[in-house]
Parts: sequence; C-alpha cells; structure tokens
Amino acid sequence: MGDLLQPWHLVVLGVVAFLLFGAKRLPELGKGLGEGLKGFKEGIKGVTDPTPPPPTQQNVTPPPAPPAAPTEQK
Repeated sequence: MGDLLQPWHLVVLGVVAFLLFGAKRLPELGKGLGEGLKGFKEGIKGVTDPTPPPPTQQNVTPPPAPPAAPTEQK
C-alpha cells in the first residue's frame, strides 16, 4: 500500500484523466477541486476554532456637558 503514489502511477493517472475529460475540462475540474478544498479548510477551521466570547460592556458615565455659552443681549 505504501507504493501507491510512485511517480509513474501519477503519470498514468494524469494520462487517464486527460483522455477521459479532455484538455478543456481539466482546468475547470482543477479549479473546482481547489475551490472545494479551500472551502473545506475554511469550514474545518471554523469548527476547530472556539468562538471568541462576546465583548463585555463597561458601565461608563458620559462626561458632564460643558456650560452653555452666554448669549449677547442688545
């Protein structure tokens, strides 16, 4: 079972894939496979990472308002 991924085996698999899917479909299949693996990794990352606790709110009183400016009277 350890001899499964030798270079010649990969070459034969590549030739078979080329013959089955053709030159036009192989880039599309590769792109789809890459996007699928990326989504899978992001999904696994979301499952294994613990959700951060919600931020705690502090009771802060707002500063006092400045005194109103005197109005000029004529």
